[in-house]
Amino acid sequence: MTGLRVNGRHLLAGGALVAALAGVSTVGVAAATGGFTTGTGPAAYVAPGGACNVPQSLPGPVVGVTVTDMGRWMGSGTGMMGGTMRIVLDRSTVPAGKVSLRVVNAGSIVHELVVLPLPAGQQVGERRIASDGKVDEAGSAGEASRSCGAGAGDGIDPGTASWVTLTLPAGTYELVCNLPGHYAAGMYAELTVA
Repeated sequence: MTGLRVNGRHLLAGGALVAALAGVSTVGVAAATGGFTTGTGPAAYVAPGGACNVPQSLPGPVVGVTVTDMGRWMGSGTGMMGGTMRIVLDRSTVPAGKVSLRVVNAGSIVHELVVLPLPAGQQVGERRIASDGKVDEAGSAGEASRSCGAGAGDGIDPGTASWVTLTLPAGTYELVCNLPGHYAAGMYAELTVA
């Protein structure tokens, strides 16, 4: 059986993808299988070929984030088809202050999560995309992009996780994957900090 294991339970990668395509939260799939748990100490996030030790308890409210894609068959590089990738949140509103984001890559390629303040009057998905297929990260509040680790790195490998704790003032934020072509393919979500 192929797929990944979260907290000792088998999650089929295709099942998470089918859930995402059907409009069902892949975070809900992870939560139903024990992927996001509460308590103290590390939780073993076991993926094909290794394990990620993801803390069960992080400071502040925790937003469970799933990043996913439809797989390599649909294109490559910056030629990905628009709307074929997703960022799914298990909650869209948190109180101001310390907030932790726990990000699971349920896709088949590397992703990241960058937290950008959303300017007044702008909607998610409306940022200007530069010729390199990326959006401007100026003013970023932080990111989760280290496979099996906290904070910034080289990207979250498929079947692994990353996390970050930020202090966010009240406002609206756009969570994006800013790897070339991923924003244009639909990798953005809105988080309100009240």
